[in-house]
Amino acid sequence: MSETYAGDAIPVFFLSDSTGISAETMGNALLLHFPDHRFDRALIPFITTEDDARDVVARIDATMDRGMTPLVFVTAALDDVRLELHKTRAPVIDFFDIHMQQVESILGTRGARTPARLHGVGDVKRYNARMQAVEYAIEHDDGQSVRTLDKADVILVAPSRCGKTPTTMYLALQHGLRVANYPLVDEDLVSTDLPRPIRHLADRCFGILTTAARLSAVRTERRPDSTYASLRQCTYELKRAEELYRTHDLPVIDSSAKSVEEMSTLILQVLARRPHRQD
Repeated sequence: MSETYAGDAIPVFFLSDSTGISAETMGNALLLHFPDHRFDRALIPFITTEDDARDVVARIDATMDRGMTPLVFVTAALDDVRLELHKTRAPVIDFFDIHMQQVESILGTRGARTPARLHGVGDVKRYNARMQAVEYAIEHDDGQSVRTLDKADVILVAPSRCGKTPTTMYLALQHGLRVANYPLVDEDLVSTDLPRPIRHLADRCFGILTTAARLSAVRTERRPDSTYASLRQCTYELKRAEELYRTHDLPVIDSSAKSVEEMSTLILQVLARRPHRQD
């Protein structure tokens, strides 16, 4: 890497004629492998005209003029927009063009090359299913409702602040799964029985653990200097939760060193090995 960046964050641009989620996801997946560098990320979505693209190129080239070479990740499907973005003096990593050409070559036909295919409505049935799953997740977040719990595909069980809600929402939005999450409070930890509302749903339940130190740190941000956030209380809750999970042979995921995406993938792998349930 050029000495220009010594001590400075490297500019990174994620460009798309749609939401930019794909460019951001794939670009960040690569950047994770460079932990010794700092990155200044900018997402620029909905670049739908050549004029939009020219404005973006001017912004990127202005960065070049300041002596910094940015990383530019692109997933533009519109040919005119993509060609205009390639006029920047900065190096471009074009995920769409590289992979689209290969797929077209294998299939022997040209793709539609229209934006919003991946994260737009696209398949209306699948889109509606994902939105219904999000509504279900919101209603059943943190034990707020036990209504229709029997409709859940997954029930995440854990003490407060172990990472249930982000994983719930990811599974709902990305995979259309109906996910409820249920917090284990003091009265639930007195015994190793599952809480009454989910006692008959053990086959849907996944336990989540973390480290006591991490849980204490997260809780301290919310309620500093409280019993709730104390290391002693966190250690007790996690120990009792682990005993409960073991008693009921629940799949357990440690959230202390795993991202939401990794946790979700582990859950999906367990579900894939189980017989399909008919509601």
